[in-house]
Amino acid sequence: MIPLVELDKIARARLADAKTLFAAGRFDGATYVCGYAVEVALKARICRTLNWPDFPSTGVEFQAYRSFQTHELEVLLRLSGQEARVKQNHFALWNTAALWKAESRYNVIGTAQQGDSGAMIQAADALLAVL
Repeated sequence: MIPLVELDKIARARLADAKTLFAAGRFDGATYVCGYAVEVALKARICRTLNWPDFPSTGVEFQAYRSFQTHELEVLLRLSGQEARVKQNHFALWNTAALWKAESRYNVIGTAQQGDSGAMIQAADALLAVL
């Protein structure tokens, strides 16, 4: 299990990693890591919503919680209990972040452009603050 406090630290660390990659012109990596930061922040929000002290991290721990074993941001947002609030109050930010897919780690280098990567970082930064 991953403690809630660690999930928060991981999300912020991945966002910092994304900003460092962006500054180095590594837009593909920045965009991917940014989406991962949002995923972890959503998992932390799920813990808060459900009063869980930690989040499952292994196959055995997930056995009773299969619906939580996902990288799909839309599914995680719904499970977090924050879907209506986020989509109502932060629609543009969410739409930017929701473009992320875990499979993008296999994208051809150069797929992410500077502007899109910058927008993803801005969206993730704001979403981490409201989640």
